[in-house]
Amino acid sequence: MPDELIYLDNNATTPCDPRVVEAMLPYFYDKPGNASSRSHPFGWVADEAANLAREQVAQLIHSDPREVIFTSGATESDNLALKGVFELYRRKGAHIITVKTEHKAVLDACGHIEKMGGEVTYLDVDASGLIRLEELEAAIRPDTILVSIMWANNETGVLQPMKAIGDICDKHGVLLMSDATQAVGKIPVSPKDAGVHLMAFSAHKMYGPKGVGALYVCRRQPRVKVAPLIDGGGHEQGMRSGTLNVPGIVGFGKAAELAMQEMEQETRRLSHLRDKLEKTLLETVEESSLNGTAEHRLPHVSNIAFRHAEAEGVMMTFNQQVALSSGSACTSASVEPSHVLLAMGRNRELAHSSLRFSLGRFNTEAEVDIATEVVRKGVEKVRSMSPVWEMFKEGML
Repeated sequence: MPDELIYLDNNATTPCDPRVVEAMLPYFYDKPGNASSRSHPFGWVADEAANLAREQVAQLIHSDPREVIFTSGATESDNLALKGVFELYRRKGAHIITVKTEHKAVLDACGHIEKMGGEVTYLDVDASGLIRLEELEAAIRPDTILVSIMWANNETGVLQPMKAIGDICDKHGVLLMSDATQAVGKIPVSPKDAGVHLMAFSAHKMYGPKGVGALYVCRRQPRVKVAPLIDGGGHEQGMRSGTLNVPGIVGFGKAAELAMQEMEQETRRLSHLRDKLEKTLLETVEESSLNGTAEHRLPHVSNIAFRHAEAEGVMMTFNQQVALSSGSACTSASVEPSHVLLAMGRNRELAHSSLRFSLGRFNTEAEVDIATEVVRKGVEKVRSMSPVWEMFKEGML
């Protein structure tokens, strides 16, 4: 790997903060206990460490530690919430509402539920990527048991109005779930204040380790339950059996603690870098445009379309120097254009010509300057070899 590679793909995953690694290391060897081993000090130490991490994660999302269920990551949390609610509440109804721009972890889980006899309504979004609240309310039926809406979109950074969504669900007595994987640790998130009853998130999106995440499950008003996906020893209040990943959980807790301490400062710094990146590219690259909204979005994400410059070709001009993405990391093997951008009304050509920039804790202003220059040159190079661009410039398209 080149020494000077600039990493601007933090929505795919973040580097593990060295302070997180330092907190985890003792639990790989010096403190190897199983948190469920209650008969000796090694187990007690592991259990105490997991409980501390649960408190740290709960503090980050302003919740009771007992509402934090540890999982292997947000994908498992999404599946546990959706399938677990469907199985347990099916006697009340089998209708779920979600959004066309959700992560595949939600959309594919909903597809599975449809195969199991459930019915799913997929809401449209406007050109900015926001749902229309009146359409959400109109979609709720007597047999609706769950609404699942992503807090922050992984491709565009667009933030949905979760408090307004929560008010609608509360009015109709419907449970609200949110995939908040990209939001937690980046912006203030409180499921209780927003009226969210289940919330999925992951450590590796907030400078923690891969392989550990959580599902927030509301305990009061209402008390929510989910049927487990995994049967076993009844760990995590019977909702997620399996020996706890103590080193990962410790790292998750430390990452949550750091996020709380540094969020305000990082928001200002990353917003500045993002705005500088956008201003430079939008002003220096013709036929470039922002995907999403400049108002309701995460501070570190920018998704920009470069008309008639196919994104994969552009990235090939600099992928040994700058790492970024043309969409979700979980679908990057697909040749299909972004389902998020298509749902926002972008045509296939424009969706194929869009790049996602996601900045992070370890990025510098100098790196942003380099990245904008190589992207600009990359777009120009691809267009210089494109007969379509030439036709466009000559007014033939």
